[in-house]
Amino acid sequence: MTLTQIEQAASPHGLMVMGSDGTRVLIGTDAGWWDVFQASPEYRDNAKDPVDRWSKRILGALALQIGAEAQFPSDGPPYAPFIAWALATGRFWQSPTGMMVHDTAGLMISIRGALELPGPISAAPAGQSPCDTCYRPCVTACPVNALSATEPYDVPACKTFLDTPDGDACMTMGCHVRRACPISQRFARPDEQSAFHMKAFRG
Repeated sequence: MTLTQIEQAASPHGLMVMGSDGTRVLIGTDAGWWDVFQASPEYRDNAKDPVDRWSKRILGALALQIGAEAQFPSDGPPYAPFIAWALATGRFWQSPTGMMVHDTAGLMISIRGALELPGPISAAPAGQSPCDTCYRPCVTACPVNALSATEPYDVPACKTFLDTPDGDACMTMGCHVRRACPISQRFARPDEQSAFHMKAFRG
């Protein structure tokens, strides 16, 4: 099994290989995922945690197909160290805002799970953080300065802002900071998908 073969198996579900450390493959949503998810029973049944349930069904089946073990960010406690796994692939880095940035998804990262493989495979060599050569518009994008590389994420300030008229753009199109990233803009996540995630975040 190669990363290309895993990518080909994941692609019809709106998923992509976001990175691998050679023994574990991180799977995330690509720009076509929203259309796939909207057609799913999990999206339509109005039950709790539709994205997590969809992920477990699809990635569970994919794991069986390729002889891997599926692991999910929502499983826990204890929770699997997905951030450490992501950084170990050489395709994720910490951005100046404290959030992780990905080489093709930018700040629009949605890791749906990991596939732990029965044996090692060839993985791409580590790359260079895109933030190293970026003018970093993300740093000043948050209207309430809730994100920083040196301070914890100020979730209360963020959620309070989202409940104001000025927060409507974040609620309907996605976080200002995520959208400011030049790589995020090329990734072309649908606004409707971002609104769905923001509504779940705000609760």
